[in-house]
Amino acid sequence: MLRIGLLALSACSLCAAQLIPRQVLFDNPQKSSARISPDGKLLAYRAPDGGVMNIWVRTLGRTDDHVVTSDRRQGVRSFFWQADSQHILFLQDTAGDENYHLFQTELATRSTRDLTPFEKVQAEIVAVEPTRPDEMLVALNRRSPRAKDVYRLNLKTGELALDTENPGDVRVWATDANLQVRAATAFRPDGSQEIRIRKDRNSAWSVFQTLGPEEMPGGAVAVSIEGKLWVISSAGANTSRLLSVDMETGASQEVAQDPEYDLTSVVIHPTTGAVQAVGVLKDRMHWKVRDKTVAPDFEALGQLGAAEMEIVSRDRADRKWIVTLERDDSSPAFYLYDRGSRKSELLFEMRPALAQYRLAKMRTVSFRARDGLALQGYLTMPLGLEKRAPTILLVHGGPYTRDRWGYHPLVQWLANRGYAVLQINYRGSLGYGKRFLNAGDREWGGKMHDDLIDGKRWAVERGFADPKRVAIFGGSYGGYAALVGLTFTPDEFVCGVDLAGVTNLITWRKAVPPSLAQLSALLDRRIGNPETDSELLRSRSPLFHAERIRVPLLVGHGANDPRVPKAEADQMVRAIRTHGGDVEYILFPDEGHGFAKPQNSRRFWAAMEAFLAKHLGGNAEPPSEVEKWEAFRQ
Repeated sequence: MLRIGLLALSACSLCAAQLIPRQVLFDNPQKSSARISPDGKLLAYRAPDGGVMNIWVRTLGRTDDHVVTSDRRQGVRSFFWQADSQHILFLQDTAGDENYHLFQTELATRSTRDLTPFEKVQAEIVAVEPTRPDEMLVALNRRSPRAKDVYRLNLKTGELALDTENPGDVRVWATDANLQVRAATAFRPDGSQEIRIRKDRNSAWSVFQTLGPEEMPGGAVAVSIEGKLWVISSAGANTSRLLSVDMETGASQEVAQDPEYDLTSVVIHPTTGAVQAVGVLKDRMHWKVRDKTVAPDFEALGQLGAAEMEIVSRDRADRKWIVTLERDDSSPAFYLYDRGSRKSELLFEMRPALAQYRLAKMRTVSFRARDGLALQGYLTMPLGLEKRAPTILLVHGGPYTRDRWGYHPLVQWLANRGYAVLQINYRGSLGYGKRFLNAGDREWGGKMHDDLIDGKRWAVERGFADPKRVAIFGGSYGGYAALVGLTFTPDEFVCGVDLAGVTNLITWRKAVPPSLAQLSALLDRRIGNPETDSELLRSRSPLFHAERIRVPLLVGHGANDPRVPKAEADQMVRAIRTHGGDVEYILFPDEGHGFAKPQNSRRFWAAMEAFLAKHLGGNAEPPSEVEKWEAFRQ
């Protein structure tokens, strides 16, 4: 173990936890993403092959595991079964450019073909139906980079035929059991959402509901075999709720709602399309069973322990489920659940090596912002230290997402190095209703940042955080927030880390990729219009306040980032150096928005670990040969 840094922690905190190697935390998991085949006979999962994540298959009940894909670049990140149980389908982009292609792998021959071999075209899965094993619906922006049309794909011949043309504003499609597009969610020029329905593929569209720009994100979810459309909507309520819509008459009724929190998850039967359970994410996930036939299953799965449970895969007969269990202080695990016996079998843990180490517990916290708004978040203290810990304010990206309870590798890594980790669901975060969401409108760098500072001060006042040793770190919006923290509130932090953060709201808004153009009006409302609100955006952009940075900053970025272009980081680093500031810049030429390659993530975390140890005084593991980042320094 290497101790780097000028500030020493107490002896008890240094000895409280064994140092967990970064390789254990951030290298490829041993296994992940288990999926059962539609016929219930095979299990597919992701695991390393030649150091790269590929898809493996084994017969349930046997140990005949074998790899079926042969990616040698950045690895397969998401996949699903074709309905014939003989092929695997997966999406893959190139070096983080987000131009995803759809690939098909045949299990018998292990051959893979590109089903959407088009340059600068994004593929998106619309629907796969168990009763139609040889076709599926896929959305492609071939005709226009701004909108994806729906194509019917013959999975035997590879033939693509236009099924439903996008009028230019649709972002989400919903289909029925006959693989027909029956509903669509569109974003209108004023930022509102329009939910449209039709009787069949040959019928005209009609508008079921319009959600104003102030409403929660919602839209069409799925169509049941009986012709009911399931819709998520906050119209007429503060929180998102589930509605059942009669596709013939357009009449709707409420199915599920929570008065304080948005509906987060909907469990739908894979063949009938019936709603079986809904999930509401409060401080933890709370499931409400709607279908009495699965109530004993949820009860049996609840006996596995205090963990977040999710059904991730089911066979066509609905007799076997693949379920994930996630705790805050252990590796996520995958189980095979048999509905007949109601027994669960552990398939694997993603990172079994973590069992050798003690992990920290994550606790829920709540407090009031300076204007009285109720805020929630999570605090993770390092083992053996409950007071005055050096602290990382870890800001989630989005910003229209939220932090949640569970296993978080970054949190465990930082806590293991001796830092308290504070995560705040600041105003504008999802999950707390539309009043909370709208409280963040035009507050980038304003009240959204005040919430973070109020959280930091709460932690100091309660004695958890050492006021002289607090850093701010985040990715994407969190990276922007870190830069705001060092420019707008320069006395609050001793250092900061920005990963893929926005630096100039004007240039960033003008560089929104075509695939996100439909959201422009909504972004105008949430953030500001670069043409009419340039003064506001300039005042909230860290770039124009670079001279205020008085503490060290670490910046990381991917050269191929389509969401926050590399120019955002370049101009900020240039401005800081012009004013004599202390900034280290690490650029990865083969990454996009975040890390796809574990060696790159480990390189950045190794650099960040040394940086934090130097300025906050925590523990640091010396970089391995794989983790050395000097070649990427700008």
